Order: sequence, then C-alpha cells, then structure tokens
Amino acid sequence: MTSLFSHFPVDRADWRPSADLATLAARAELLARVRVFFRDRGVMEVETPLLSPGTAPEPNLEPIACCGGRHLVTSPERHMKRLLAAGSGPIYQVAKAFREDEAGRRHNPEFTLLEWYRPGWSMTALMGEVADLVRMAVEWSGPPRESTWSGVFRRLLGVDPLADSIAELERAAREAGVGLPAGLDREGICDLLLSEVIEPALGTEGGALFLTGFPASRAAMAEIDPGPPPVARRFELYVGGMELANGYQEEGDARCLAERFQAVNDAREQTGRRRLPTDPRFLAAMEAGLPPCAGVALGLDRLLMLRLGRPDLREVLAFPWDQA
Repeated sequence: MTSLFSHFPVDRADWRPSADLATLAARAELLARVRVFFRDRGVMEVETPLLSPGTAPEPNLEPIACCGGRHLVTSPERHMKRLLAAGSGPIYQVAKAFREDEAGRRHNPEFTLLEWYRPGWSMTALMGEVADLVRMAVEWSGPPRESTWSGVFRRLLGVDPLADSIAELERAAREAGVGLPAGLDREGICDLLLSEVIEPALGTEGGALFLTGFPASRAAMAEIDPGPPPVARRFELYVGGMELANGYQEEGDARCLAERFQAVNDAREQTGRRRLPTDPRFLAAMEAGLPPCAGVALGLDRLLMLRLGRPDLREVLAFPWDQA
C-alpha cells in the first residue's frame, strides 16, 4: 500500500507548532490587552490589504512579489495613511507584514506589526504613548532614556559618524572586531557598526532607550528638521538590545515623497537591485492632504518575546517561515 505521505517530501514530525500552547495563549492575551488599550483611548481598529500593486521603496527592504505583479506589503503604512487622508481620525492595526530575505533569531519573513497613527500629535507625545503600551507588557526600571543617533556612536565607539573620516570609521570597526567588506561607503559602514556593535547594547541597562536625531538621509517617510544639521524627525525604541518600534513625525508632502522614492530607486538600480513600483493612489492621497500626525510601527512578535523572556522568534510563532 502506498503511504499517504509518499507524495509529500516533508518530515512528518514537522507538523507541530513551533511555539508551545501556553505561549500561544499568552499571545492571544497580549492581543486582547492591546485592543483594550486602544479602545480605552478612542483609537479605531482598521484592516487594510495585504497585497498591493505599489510599494514605498526603501533602500534595505525587499517586498515579496507575487500574484501577477502585486507585492505583499512590508507594512500597512500606505493604506493607513490613505484612511487618515480620508478623515479616519486616530487608527491602529494588527497586521501581517512580509519582507524577503529576513530570517533569523529575531526575524521571520512573515511577521506581525502593531501600527498606529495619531493626527495632531507630536512625535514626543507619541513616544510617551509607545512607552505606556510597552510597559503594559514588559517591566523596566525608570522612564525610558533618550539618546541621539550620533551620540551612541560617540559613546560606544568613540567616533562621530557624520563628521569623522571614513578612515576613522574603518579604524573603529577594526577595533570593535567588525570585518568590513571592500568598497563600503559611509552609510554602509555605519549600518554595519549599528547592527554589529551598537544596537545589541541599546536598552540593556535595565530600561528602554529611545534613539532620535537620525541623519536626514535616513528619513524614509519622516519629516526632516532643517537644522543645522538636518535630522529626520523619527525615533526607534530599543529594549534589551532589540529594536522594538520605529516612529515618525509623518511627512505628508506628495512631491517630497515622490522625490525620495525616485532617489531610493536610483540608488537600488546603481547597486544592481530592481526598481520598485511606487503607489500612485498613496501619492494622490498625500496630494489630497495627510493631516499633521505622528505614527509608529511596533513588532508585536518581538514584544511577546520580551514579555515571556524568549530569545528566539520561533518560540513565539505558531508556524515560522520554514514550517509554514
């Protein structure tokens, strides 16, 4: 008799969930608490598409293409901003997001984002609400600290990433034991130093750390403070050496955003990567008028990791990418 499994080249033991059932129950409980948190603050839950023909091109994010030229969304940001432009008021979403080639102890190509937007709020006010939400799930001592992007380079590596020469940055990398591929520019060296040396040290002193003052070149869809020096109005939250949230004072100028997308695509093309389609409906919504607002995306899977003290994302997912 032919086995039922003879046509399926998989390990039969691989069917069980990666996370245990107690962890999945804790996940459900965290989701319920998140919804109460926003309900009590008058923020409406929304749902938006997972597939879209357009993207918001970024230098280091690769959307997954499928379904006749559409892409799985890397974030619900564009669609949520279309709702904001239509007058939705404050909104949040628990959404699946997808990013190609992101797999590891803290990454899965399919993951869950908690994203929300506050019309009329400043970035500083939103940082306070982010801290309130995270405290609901994770205990830490004292209020979150704040440091600038350049400040953590100076404190941890003794270099100024914007003013010092590339040779000085290369020296700092050697002293930190970080190997640099040949031909890296300033941005590439800083990216590697951030991921290998700086980020693992952020928010590891018994509390949380907000990182602010990013260079204008890292604005993505954030406003830029003209300075001098010009800096992006954005923040990242780190807890236990892990990035948990990324927020902006949102840029709503359609022409400015279109120019940024063009510049990203030009840079991608120069490094041999494909140009990504932009989203005309999103740009039309920005042209119609995005209300002044602040927004943030928070990794819900990572928040659960911190809540339960789990070191690996696989331990909080029912079925990670390689078991789906």
